Amino acid sequence: MKTSDFDYHLPPELIAQTPIEPRDHSRLLVLHRNTGQIEHRHFHDIIRYLIPGDVLVLNESRVIPARLHGQRKSGGQVEVLLLRSQEPSLWEALVKPSKRIKAGETITVKGYNGSGAKLQVLEPVGEGLRMVRFADRHLLDSLGETPLPPYIHTRLSDPERYQTVYARTSGSVAAPTAGLHFTPALLQRVRQAGIKLVYGTLHIGLDTFRPVLVENISEHHIHTEYAELSPAAATEINEARSRGNRVVAVGTTSVRLLEEAALRAQDGRPVAPFAGPASVFIVPGHAYRSVDCMITNFHLPRSSLLMLVSAFAGHHLIMKAYEEAAHLRYRFYSFGDAMLIL
Repeated sequence: MKTSDFDYHLPPELIAQTPIEPRDHSRLLVLHRNTGQIEHRHFHDIIRYLIPGDVLVLNESRVIPARLHGQRKSGGQVEVLLLRSQEPSLWEALVKPSKRIKAGETITVKGYNGSGAKLQVLEPVGEGLRMVRFADRHLLDSLGETPLPPYIHTRLSDPERYQTVYARTSGSVAAPTAGLHFTPALLQRVRQAGIKLVYGTLHIGLDTFRPVLVENISEHHIHTEYAELSPAAATEINEARSRGNRVVAVGTTSVRLLEEAALRAQDGRPVAPFAGPASVFIVPGHAYRSVDCMITNFHLPRSSLLMLVSAFAGHHLIMKAYEEAAHLRYRFYSFGDAMLIL
């Protein structure tokens, strides 16, 4: 398939600019893969589709305040988006304007409370990225801001609204947005219904919000992201599968975490514990090994995430569901509504 096969038209007014309150009152499109049936619910109805003994796998990565605003010695303004920490003080980053800044130039970063720090822009590393040296990671909370996606133009009054209620491990530059719909009360209801909650980590990087630019999908280079699945979590998942229960991935990042863990599994187990880079690129033709159901938001055209869900449910069925969702005025993207694929 080609990247253009994953294009679709979306009226701009359907791009959600603010999150629904309460979180679990967003709409939920339920897609049945075996019949093609589509149901329309609200997210708090999701418990109707979960079975005691099922395992919900959630990405507990927390978004860091990774967008920094700085100034050159000449007075020019610079924006830096920290993407991935290579060492304690060395980062891959998007820098604007990148071409004007020479390797070795120092930028002064200032926070809203008057605090400041120095950041050094180093050499280009391809695909518009630069290495930067920023030693004051502990100052990010006072210097940085939450890096909302570029299609959200409304300022977020409470940065915690772009975090899941179970976010614990800092490291992402975008939220695992399918998890934004859960409230503590809904998670408690899920547990009381006999559904297991299992947590893993995948720190979200550049590919979550960068479109696929090549027409031949096989030529797309996906960036690695740090991921971790503990031995205890892997055991819960494997035991659920062995007793005939389902593994329900909450979000495409949990899908990538699970499928990366599946690639490392041996002796017929669905997943194996690991900690390290995740680089699995999931497109139609991928044989899923560890995911039985998926909770996800509605994704951008020509994105690797739209390819991932199409690999799970089928390209035709996903595009049909997207068309119906747009017709019924669902809210799309990070702060939008959700889909449950069974």
